[in-house]
Amino acid sequence: MFSRTLLAILLALAAAGTFAQPSRTAPVRAQLVDRVVAVVNDEAITQFELDDAKRIVLDQLKKQKVALPSTDVLDKQVLERLITERSLLQYAKENGIKVDDTQVERTIQRIAEENKMTVDEVRKALSGDNVSYARYREDIRNEIIVQRVREREVDSHITVSDAEVDFYLASLKAQAGSDAEYRIAHILVVVPEQATPEQIEVRRRRAEEALRNIKTGVDFGQVAATFSDASDALNGGNLGWRSGARLPTIFTETVRKMKPGEVSPVLRSAAGFHIVKLLETRTRDDSAVVDQTHVRHILIKVNEVTSESDAKAKIERLKDRLDSGSAKFEDLAKLNSEDLSAAKGGDLGWLNAGDTVPAFEDAMNKLALHQVSAPVRTSFGWHLIEVLERRKQDVTADRERIQAQNAIRQRKADEAFEDWVRQTRDRAYVEVRLDER
Repeated sequence: MFSRTLLAILLALAAAGTFAQPSRTAPVRAQLVDRVVAVVNDEAITQFELDDAKRIVLDQLKKQKVALPSTDVLDKQVLERLITERSLLQYAKENGIKVDDTQVERTIQRIAEENKMTVDEVRKALSGDNVSYARYREDIRNEIIVQRVREREVDSHITVSDAEVDFYLASLKAQAGSDAEYRIAHILVVVPEQATPEQIEVRRRRAEEALRNIKTGVDFGQVAATFSDASDALNGGNLGWRSGARLPTIFTETVRKMKPGEVSPVLRSAAGFHIVKLLETRTRDDSAVVDQTHVRHILIKVNEVTSESDAKAKIERLKDRLDSGSAKFEDLAKLNSEDLSAAKGGDLGWLNAGDTVPAFEDAMNKLALHQVSAPVRTSFGWHLIEVLERRKQDVTADRERIQAQNAIRQRKADEAFEDWVRQTRDRAYVEVRLDER
C-alpha cells in the first residue's frame, strides 16, 4: 500500500545519524564513524543511509516477487538513486522551494482518506513495515518538493499545439485498434551527453547483454533491476498503463506491433538504448454522453511564497466579500486567482466527471446553481467554487481532442522531466567512495 511510486523513487530518503551505534561491551573510544560512500556537492551520503535505503528496496522487491540482483549491483543502483535524489533536493533548496509541516500533514491525511484509513492506522501500517512515522513524513515532504520543482521547471513550459492534436488523431484513425492502451515495462541503458563512439559502443553492448539475459529466460524485472539506469529499474521497469500518445516516442511504433508478453529488440534514442516488454493491452471506454458542469473558481496556491495559513486567510477574506455583496466573483477572480483561468474571471468552462481532483469535484457536485462554496482545499491550494450551469452532452469529438491533448502533454512532460533530472544530476559534483574500504 505504501510502496514507492515513480516520483517517490526520485525523492530523497530522510537523512540518518552520523555515527554508528557503539558496541555494548566496547569502550567509548571504539565508536566507529559511519563511512561516507558518496559526496554530492557539499553533502555526504553515508553507509547507514545506503543500507537503510537498500532495506526498503529489498522489501519492495520481495513483495513484488521480483528476483533480486546481486549485492554489488543493488548497492550501485540504490546509491545512484540516492545521488540523484540528493541533487534534486539540493536544487530545490538553492531555489527557495520548501514545504511546511501543515502541508505535509494535510497530504498524509489525504493519503489516509484515499486508502480508507485514519492517520493512526497509517502509523500502525508503517510500523508493521518497520518504517518510522518521522521518516515517512520526510519522504512525503520530499515528494511534494520535487513535484513543485517539476511543475516550475518542466510542466509549466510544456505546450501542445492544435496541429499536434490533429496529427495524433489522424494517426489514430489510420490505425486499427486506435483506442488501445498498453501496460509496458522497459530497460534504459543511458548514453552520456557528448559520449565518444567507444562509450556508445560499451553502452550498446550492455543493452545487448540485457536482451540476451531476457531471451535465455531471466525474469524481465530482475534484468531491469540489474541493467537499467531508469529511475523505475528497482520496480521492474514497470511504466504502468499508457495510451499511444503517452508512450515515449521511441516506443510508439514498436509497441503497437507487439503482442502481450513480447520483448522488443534494442531501440536507440537520444537518451540511450531501450528494451521494451508489452505486458497487457486494453480498450478504453468511449462513452459519448456525459454529465457536464460549467464552473468557475478562485484559486490561492500554497507554495514556498504563500504559507498554508496565509492562503486560507486570503480565501476566507474573498469569501466574506462575496457573501456581503461588496464584490463580484468575476472581478475577484481576475485580481486574485493564481491560475490561467484568472483572465477569464475564473471560468473553467464545461467539465466532465474526472476532469478535476476529487476534493474539487466533490465540492462542485454538492453546489446548487450560482451557489459559492465555502473554502475548499485541494492539492493545488484553496478554492472558491461557483457552478454556473449543468447539462448532458455528447462529447465524443471534444473528448477525443482533450484526451489527445492531455496524453501528448503528459508524454512530453515525462520525457522532459527525465531529461531535466539527468542534467541536474550530471551538473552536480559527485564523488563515489563505495569501493573504498
